This record gives sequence, structure tokens and C-alpha cells, in this order.
Amino acid sequence: MNIAAFPHDTSSATKFQSLIEVDMEIGIFGSNWSHCDRLSSYVARMISHNRTDSLLYSNLFSSALNELLETIFRTHEGSGKFSCSVRRNGAVDRVELVLPCSPGQAGFYRDTVELARGPDATEKYREMLFSSDVVDTRIGLFELAVDYSADISVESTGDDTIKLIAELALEDAVD
Repeated sequence: MNIAAFPHDTSSATKFQSLIEVDMEIGIFGSNWSHCDRLSSYVARMISHNRTDSLLYSNLFSSALNELLETIFRTHEGSGKFSCSVRRNGAVDRVELVLPCSPGQAGFYRDTVELARGPDATEKYREMLFSSDVVDTRIGLFELAVDYSADISVESTGDDTIKLIAELALEDAVD
């Protein structure tokens, strides 16, 4: 696993300042459920130090990031490099997760994000929450969209790789 902290991004080409990046093999990440909690807690502590209420912000951010990581944990396939980076622009933190995936898995993410951004997202999310069936693998992305008002998107980054992006404005939730 590699961890890099970026105290200052001097590039004027991007609005978002790089804060931290962690990468590892997807197989290692997917080998243990506790990696979701450990990674989300660590990253949240590293990026929350300068927020109005750093402890509350860290808890909120950790919960949001954990939902993303648990979604990846439940749906990952194959092998390759997985990376998690956080960038900041004012009150908005952007989580960028680059992960290897099959075309079918990429379709799962695109379809889920489209539904989570849709007008019926809240209703679909509540149905998932109160369902007695097995946990729906889409629930984490819906939770981010509905409960955290995250702006979620998916980009293709190459053969069998996507970037899952979630922009979070949690500072408002702290005030």
C-alpha cells in the first residue's frame, strides 16, 4: 500500500487541491471487510484537521467514504491497482476512486449513479433500506446521494478501469 500526502498543489489548472492518495491492489483491499473502516477512518482523520469541528467532520467524512468503499468491496472483480484520493476546493471534498472492473461492473456503476441522481432516488433508497431481502449492492451510492447530497459520477479511465467520483460538501452539515 502506498500513501501520499499533498500539502500544496501549485497547479493552477485544477480547482481541487490534492490532500491525500492511497493505493493498493484491489485483491488486498477486497480480502478483508475491515479495510473499508480502517481506510475511511485514516483518510478522514488526515483531511479533517482544519475544519470548523474537526472531530464531527471526520466522523461524517469517514461514514461517507466508508459507504463508497463498502460498495467497492461488495462488487469488486479481478485484479489490478485500486486508488483512493481526496481533493479539496473550499467546502467541497472530492473523493476519487480508481478501480479495475469488467465492462459489466462498469455498467453497474454507471446505471446505479444514474438512478441515484434521478428524481426517484429518495423513494428507491427507502425501498432498499426497508427491504427484507439481501442487502442491495447499490445502497451505499444511494445513501451518499440522498443522505449526504453527494454529487456522484463515473468516468472511464482506460481499459477495464473506471473512476468513481463523489463530491461532498459536509461543512454545511457541521454548522
